[in-house]
Amino acid sequence: MSSAQLPLAGITVVALEQAVAAPLATRHLAELGARVIKIERPDGGDFARGYDDVVNGQAAHFVWLNRSKESICIDLGTEAGRVVAHRLIDTADVFIHNLSPGATERLGLDDTSLRRRSPKLVVVNMSGYGSAGPMRDRKAYDMLMQAETGMVSVTGTPETPTKTGIPSSDIATGMYAALAVVSALLRRTRTGEGATIDISMFDSSVEWMGYPMYVQLYAGRQIERRGVGHASIAPYGAYPTKDGSILIGVQNDFGWRALAGAVFGRPEEATEMRFSSNIARVAHRRECDEFVASQTAQWLTDDLDQALSAAGVPAARINDMNAVVNHPQLTERDRWRTVSTPNGPIKAVLPPMDFADVELRMDPVPGLGEHTEAILRELDLGAPSGTDDHA
Repeated sequence: MSSAQLPLAGITVVALEQAVAAPLATRHLAELGARVIKIERPDGGDFARGYDDVVNGQAAHFVWLNRSKESICIDLGTEAGRVVAHRLIDTADVFIHNLSPGATERLGLDDTSLRRRSPKLVVVNMSGYGSAGPMRDRKAYDMLMQAETGMVSVTGTPETPTKTGIPSSDIATGMYAALAVVSALLRRTRTGEGATIDISMFDSSVEWMGYPMYVQLYAGRQIERRGVGHASIAPYGAYPTKDGSILIGVQNDFGWRALAGAVFGRPEEATEMRFSSNIARVAHRRECDEFVASQTAQWLTDDLDQALSAAGVPAARINDMNAVVNHPQLTERDRWRTVSTPNGPIKAVLPPMDFADVELRMDPVPGLGEHTEAILRELDLGAPSGTDDHA
């Protein structure tokens, strides 16, 4: 398919970004067809490049988050570098950054200055705690944000709170930023006006905490940490089998009747007073879990998985990452692609947004400053001291 058919073809995004949240947002914009130009420091670039070296000598975070982009090295500490940045942003539809509050003002790249120069520009300020408030200037990494917004307090076992195993706060922020950019560009087609958008990790993470927040607000209690279980649903959790375990999540009474009757052959348990409704099952969670465990322990995992699926009972295997990368749901739907990187080709999964008429972009991961010379030529600039002049 022609790249012109991609939804954001013709849109240029300039990104002053690092780590996870902003790079995830701009990667999705690039997949949708936007040209994303990533500004990096000459002395190492995005610090996520150095997190590890597990992907052919490259960092897993970086290759995950930065394909389909161009990299230009600019030293924004120099006047020449700031001139290049301004010229570059003048050509853009979107400018997105996740620098600390106040940094863009010091560089002359704040939203007020930029939109005065270009009223149609969409400016996205990504930060930890937002542009105001008592914690505005605090450091805000994913782990810290998961703790500050209560995510850690509801994750883990009753004995041990924990953060999620992926950077959930970063991912939430990146997704909301990408959504906001697309929305602002759509509005611009109607009004001709750009936008200034503030996205904070704190606000994005608090939004994800809606369910436990409402329990606190209206029931006056902290929800329980239940591992893979659920504080408000039963049965919901991992149950033993003859050769392992399986996760079962019954979210309504129809599912309970199917589990007790169609799968376990114990229809009388479906109407037993302690188990007849989800509220009753939660109130008698221990007895409910003991009954389910006594039944699942009689099955081999494969057989039980098939029986649960046939009965329409929600269930899943508890896969490790090796099982995920070899998952038949990915393989049989042709979800893997090969992406080029400076250190050779790597495997990558297609973006989750499937358009029926076009496959989204999965272009190479850029080397540090790989596109500097070409972009400077586009801007009719040489290679002043504020840039890295290698190709």
